[in-house]
Amino acid sequence: MTTGSIPTTAPAQSYDNLNQSQLRQAEEAAGKAYERNPKDARTGMNYANLLMMTGKSTQALAVMQQTAIANPADRNVLAAYGKAQAGAGQLEQALSTIARAQTPDRPDWRLYSAEGAVLDQLGRSPEARTKYRMALDLQPNEPSILSNLGMSYVLSSDPRTAETYLRSASQQPGADSRIRQNLALVVGLQGRFAEADNIARQELTQQQAEANLSYLRGMLSQQSSWKQLADKEKTATN
Repeated sequence: MTTGSIPTTAPAQSYDNLNQSQLRQAEEAAGKAYERNPKDARTGMNYANLLMMTGKSTQALAVMQQTAIANPADRNVLAAYGKAQAGAGQLEQALSTIARAQTPDRPDWRLYSAEGAVLDQLGRSPEARTKYRMALDLQPNEPSILSNLGMSYVLSSDPRTAETYLRSASQQPGADSRIRQNLALVVGLQGRFAEADNIARQELTQQQAEANLSYLRGMLSQQSSWKQLADKEKTATN
């Protein structure tokens, strides 16, 4: 389960709606661009992002390490490097890198949110939520922060509170399908499966919706069967 997203800190092309074949093609094109200009910050970040999306976290980390060496003062690069470190399981190193990117006189909400996401992965959810709220102070109603905050409560087995934040996130301008899929997850965790199905199918092709619903059911089955969760919800409301 995605416990929190570390947002990119520079505008980038969205690849969320590409299938695996299209992602591989995009990765190949980005790799060629990186070979031509390995020191360019945007090129390196774009290539590393695609590598992570295709499951190549070790290679993504190597790309971002070289990009960070070439652009040591670029906060966007440092934040992306921290994301790559987190993706490769180097969570403590990721925290250090993100902290280096943050500056007290010009704080960046994206970096606070990124720090919160890593803290959540380390099991330090109360600290993570403090960072998310600091991010919200700088960027009120930002959907990615609200989504991260909601997923933080999922980790604490509090889907009702999680739903509040995720529902708010889904209603904000700029909310993407990943936020709605997280909302579908927490609604399903409370036994409201028809509603979860409906949310999961929004803005997706039939194939994407079925894949996401299969993932949702798989996640729920790790804790309990759908029937057991539905029975529990029914008992709670009687």
